[in-house]
Amino acid sequence: MYKNYNTNQLILPLDTRILFGDKDLCAIIHDLVESIPESQYSKYYNSRGASSYHPKMMLKIILYSYTQSVFSGRRIEASLNDSIRMMWLSQEQKPSYRTINRFRVHPVMDDLLKNLYTNFRAQLTENNLIDEDAIFIDGTKIEANANKYSFVWKKTVLNNQSKAVTRARLIYEDLYENEIIQEIKNEMDEEFNIDDTPYVDEALTEKIEDLTHKMEQSDDSEERKSIRKERTSLKAGQKEIRAIFERNKKYEGQLKILGERNSYSKTDHDAVFMRMKDDHMRNGQLKAGYNIQIATNNQFVLAYDVFPNPTDTKTLIPFLNTYKALYHKFPQHIVADAGYGSESNYEILIDDLQVIPLIPFNMYVKEQSPGYRKDRFNTFNWKYHELEDAFICPQNHPLPFKDYSVRKNGDKEQVSKVYQCDMCQECPLKTQCISAQAAGNKKIFRNNNLEYFKEYTRQKLSDQETGNIYARRKIDVEPVFGYLKAILGFTRMSVRGTAKVKKEIGIALMAVNIRKMAAVGGQIICKNHKKTKKMLKSHFLRLFLLPRTIYVPDSFYLLIKL
Repeated sequence: MYKNYNTNQLILPLDTRILFGDKDLCAIIHDLVESIPESQYSKYYNSRGASSYHPKMMLKIILYSYTQSVFSGRRIEASLNDSIRMMWLSQEQKPSYRTINRFRVHPVMDDLLKNLYTNFRAQLTENNLIDEDAIFIDGTKIEANANKYSFVWKKTVLNNQSKAVTRARLIYEDLYENEIIQEIKNEMDEEFNIDDTPYVDEALTEKIEDLTHKMEQSDDSEERKSIRKERTSLKAGQKEIRAIFERNKKYEGQLKILGERNSYSKTDHDAVFMRMKDDHMRNGQLKAGYNIQIATNNQFVLAYDVFPNPTDTKTLIPFLNTYKALYHKFPQHIVADAGYGSESNYEILIDDLQVIPLIPFNMYVKEQSPGYRKDRFNTFNWKYHELEDAFICPQNHPLPFKDYSVRKNGDKEQVSKVYQCDMCQECPLKTQCISAQAAGNKKIFRNNNLEYFKEYTRQKLSDQETGNIYARRKIDVEPVFGYLKAILGFTRMSVRGTAKVKKEIGIALMAVNIRKMAAVGGQIICKNHKKTKKMLKSHFLRLFLLPRTIYVPDSFYLLIKL
């Protein structure tokens, strides 16, 4: 006997959400998007033309698609016909892939994502899924939607531009020495500039026209041949001058796109070539990409931003400004790895923002090793006499203060005190103390401002309470990137340009949050369900067990107990 199977019969329930439950991904997405105020969706409203799809529906289907590792607009469109959850979220509406692609990069999406993250954080706080005493910051590089061989390097552009200017100057000097364009000498500056090439071009044009006129007026074949040869030489020079001028315009355009960056991609001008961990050719190949910065707590992404900097040091303060613009305040502790440790970052965090940075400097881990602390030639272990303002080397020679050294690190100047020994020439330990590349006596550079922040960091990381907070960093922020790339498979952007990339990475990171919420939130729902069931059972027993001997037989009591 078979179970009843009939595809032509209408069956219940008609509301498909009953089949999913409250802890299903689509239900969580539905509730999260519905929590955004209705006024935020009015920005999409257009009173002219045909009626448009509701932004709620579009946002729901895009979020659910990203949780299922579907990032292509065409595949999202196809899933609207295949997935029962997508059908319920869209209520059987079927926007085209063009509509989907336009919506997810629409400028108003920034406001929707901002509301999405703030409402999501409010739900996390309400359910006690995060604490508000710390955020964990880290970055990763994600490949841009660009050709890997479309690179433009700043050094190459500057080198080519310099060669073009030099060649144009040589052509001008040659023409001037041959008294071909001497009449325009007074119109130019004393030193030839690449912008003066139009004057040279104009002078050559006049000279070529004169030679052409002479050739037409002459009846002597030998004279015409000589004039034609001279004209050919001038035409070649004019062609080269024009080519140099056009190339220089291209170089100036490339430098304008580069700005302060060292490279960009011709396919995606906002992308920068970076060294990726995914190096399948194992040759250190650079790929066009973006540096994604996130702030997490309990593996939930609370804020994100996109930067063109390959390194993390210069992204910390701008990213914290993004975080403050979203939530209007900072937690007490800012936790990050050694890639963010710098003098300027420490100074701004402690003095200006008045937070506690749990960020080790680049030598912090190495300082903890026994070999580093026992090395007698390591200046970190040398004694310092405060009164004499001098260090003492292993041979008991003093290194007194000599001078100040100023080095620029970006826009900030770092001032260091220089200590130098005067007795190194006859020292038997010189070869062990001074490297072969270093000439002269031993020098020590000490940046007292940075040393203060290093000591501050050592105390905070060695303290049990703050040390435990920092120990959570690896298991809090780094698994998010692993989940994003390995589980969701989001390893390459689908859109181009920083503005569009920021929207897409915001959707992808929210998809990670939703899947995490489905796992953790499902446990909360089950726990609350069990608690409610236990409370109702206890209440039922209090009401009915007291008079059971009078009104209820013993067999019913045993049944309730079971």
